[in-house]
Amino acid sequence: MPQKKTASTATTPAPVAGVASVTQLTTKLSEYLTPSELKKVKEAYRFSDEAHLGQMRMSGEPYISHPIAVAEICADWKLDAQAIMAALLHDVMEDQDVRKDELIERFGAPVANLVDGLSKLEKIEFQSQVEAQAENFRKMLLAMARDVRVILVKLADRLHNMRTLGSMAPVKKRRIARETMEVYVPIAHRLGLNNIYRELQDLAFSHLYPMRYKTLAKAVKAARGNRREVVSKILESVNNTLDATGIPAQVYGREKTLYGIYTKMLNKRLSFSQVLDIYGFRVVVDSFANCYVALGTLHALFKPMPGKFKDYIAIPKLNGYQSLHTTLIGPYGTPIEFQIRTQDMHRVAESGVAAHWLYKDDEGSLSDLQQRTHAWLQSLLDIQKQTGDSAEFLEHVKVDLFPDSVYVFTPKSKIIALPRGATALDFAYTIHTDIGDQTIAVKINLEQVPLRTELRNGDIVEIITSPTSRPNPNWLGFVRTGKARSAIRHHLRTINLTESIELGRRLLSQALVTLNLDPELPAPVAERLLNESSAKSLDDLYADIGVGKRMAALVARHILGMVENDQLVPRPQIDADGEVLPKKIDPVVIYGSEGVSVQLASCCQPIPGDTIIGQMKRDQGLTIHTHDCDVGRRQRLKEPDRWIDVVWGSDIDRRFDCSITLLARNEKGILARVAAEIGESDSNITHVGMDEDKDHMITYLHFTVQVEDRVHLARLMRNLRSIPGVTRLLRDKG
Repeated sequence: MPQKKTASTATTPAPVAGVASVTQLTTKLSEYLTPSELKKVKEAYRFSDEAHLGQMRMSGEPYISHPIAVAEICADWKLDAQAIMAALLHDVMEDQDVRKDELIERFGAPVANLVDGLSKLEKIEFQSQVEAQAENFRKMLLAMARDVRVILVKLADRLHNMRTLGSMAPVKKRRIARETMEVYVPIAHRLGLNNIYRELQDLAFSHLYPMRYKTLAKAVKAARGNRREVVSKILESVNNTLDATGIPAQVYGREKTLYGIYTKMLNKRLSFSQVLDIYGFRVVVDSFANCYVALGTLHALFKPMPGKFKDYIAIPKLNGYQSLHTTLIGPYGTPIEFQIRTQDMHRVAESGVAAHWLYKDDEGSLSDLQQRTHAWLQSLLDIQKQTGDSAEFLEHVKVDLFPDSVYVFTPKSKIIALPRGATALDFAYTIHTDIGDQTIAVKINLEQVPLRTELRNGDIVEIITSPTSRPNPNWLGFVRTGKARSAIRHHLRTINLTESIELGRRLLSQALVTLNLDPELPAPVAERLLNESSAKSLDDLYADIGVGKRMAALVARHILGMVENDQLVPRPQIDADGEVLPKKIDPVVIYGSEGVSVQLASCCQPIPGDTIIGQMKRDQGLTIHTHDCDVGRRQRLKEPDRWIDVVWGSDIDRRFDCSITLLARNEKGILARVAAEIGESDSNITHVGMDEDKDHMITYLHFTVQVEDRVHLARLMRNLRSIPGVTRLLRDKG
């Protein structure tokens, strides 16, 4: 049997050679491109070479060496001629002001679209570097959703940049490395590009934490020599056993990446000497059935560790990865991880979606992977349709890029993969946005549970819907997937737009009065404000304030900065001592019937008559707390700028939930007497619960009742206290 032992390098790859040459690239391309395709690629190279003439990299190399290196990485994946041309041209629009229509004329629309998807939005003014970066990512990801080759070329570009990052300033190194770890590493993992994923991880680690990287690399190098004998013995034993069983197989020794070892030490709080399984082995067999035969053979050779077996063949990972994973106790008591897979599974495991170009003869075996990738790319477009701005879009996408997954079943036994920590409501939105919007209850394994219940592997989930149900702002507090978050936010923005606009107008007016500004904005100020805030209209701006996306106080301060030297600023009133008189600020009036733009906090359940205060929550509007609410008090310390004065309006025509607890003697008929008195006091019970003390002498009765205001509640509590057997009564607030 052929044997091969590989190990990931423990040092950052050296920069490419200083002399840029296209010879090596054309040699690789001539292996699979036609002469006419090769001619087009050479034309793209000449165009790029001329465009970048005289431009140098930070390392002192001619700039053209970078596009050539990116194209070489793409050639290793055997990407088509259009992708290779885009790799050679990927910086000409951004760096050399080459227009898209010029590229269309020279190389065709598909190549020009790929290059455009890879180019940053340099010509647009943004309020901040963060906003600019988020918008660039959105542009790239949406281009990727239309053509996955965009991200393959971009990953090749990022890989070469990371390999040659040494000449950058330390601050820039860390920024690029962090960006790589947060966005590009999880995208590579999501697309199944495991070789790129592992190399980018280690390169980013080496620049984020250089001292930790060097220390760990030194320790691994020393351990490699100490454990060479163990690895050789395991390889020999496994090969001999598989030979004896008659299973054709290739056995590869592999060393875990430095970042993988580092995260294991960090998460499990281990020292390096305690991380025993820095080596693993890969067994590549000839057929699906032999994966399981080889598994049984290995379990007979070494003792398996309980709970350390995972079948990713029966249930593949989100990125299409398939293998059997098992951890065995090898010689000298060392745990060893084995991965068992077929050759086709190995191709997909190493190259992911790029395997479509690498092995075009095997497209049938990759159809499932392609479908999964297409579904994820489609979800990006769905999120884009429902998302207000680029920063929010990137936030939703990052949520979905976490690699850990949980696998659950529909009642019809279809497997659904979700991110670790996903809830039953995430499951509903994964099935369909309309299902999520109309969810009223959920059953997990035939038992009804709360919507916020986290899912576990193997759960059978059934969603119960109602056509009249609508998303609740509180759902944003526990949903996990980007699709669910964007769908809920989209609904809250559109369905309740009128309420949000009105609330936002009131909040901004209050903030402007605080700064001695006229709440009615003059037309020139309003026009300039819209231009600088990227809002399409004043109503859009008010809606953003109403749902908490923008802070009224910050918008007001921005307006003040715009007009403070203008005659549009009203003259402040001065007292006898020459001091500026502060304007009287009227609190925001609420009636409790504003809809989802105003929420009553469940922790303290404010009712008319309570002294109240309002908290602006992002995309959830205004949340009302009682002034003495413990939860509200803690949150005011964290975010004081998000709190505003509010008061109850008059003539409120609705009832409000309020929680009360009674302590009563545990005697016959006490619950009936209390319930009857609540009804006679013109109140309604919406929830009841009971507890007993350990001696069964006292019963705690917990009620949620509906009352008009504090006066109504006081009358109800007075009547309840008069019931024989009731020893104590109090209102629950938090």
